Amino acid sequence: MECEFPTVNADANEIKEIFSTVKTIAVVGLSPDPSKDSHRVAKYLQQAGYTIIPVYPKEEEILGQKVYRSLKEIPGGVDMVDIFRKSAAVGPIVDACIDRGDVKVVWLQAGIVNNEAAEKAKESGMKVVQSRCAMVDHRNLA
Repeated sequence: MECEFPTVNADANEIKEIFSTVKTIAVVGLSPDPSKDSHRVAKYLQQAGYTIIPVYPKEEEILGQKVYRSLKEIPGGVDMVDIFRKSAAVGPIVDACIDRGDVKVVWLQAGIVNNEAAEKAKESGMKVVQSRCAMVDHRNLA
């Protein structure tokens, strides 16, 4: 497994702006298991007032919300896509964000880096955060 250092990443001011403007967050890889990081982070963001849209291959409902199998299936707008998948899976997810045309932010959780996909997202006009925890960053702003 190759480790990458994020060469494309939002700074503290951009992260503050992200949390003040984003309303709807699609969480790719949102596990129904409350002990998993994806579940804890999504639940925290939901309790902080964000609309959470689970994207997961199984389940019908997670955190009281309808589960979608892909970003393409989600009706309505998505402001941010929070990714809990391996770095190698990020490229097709970014492509799906670009295809949607409404995603403003691509957030790769702590430990997830894909500079090629991040550069592509940035070139498409999206803000990009890599290898950072959305819950930790949001808490640090409070």
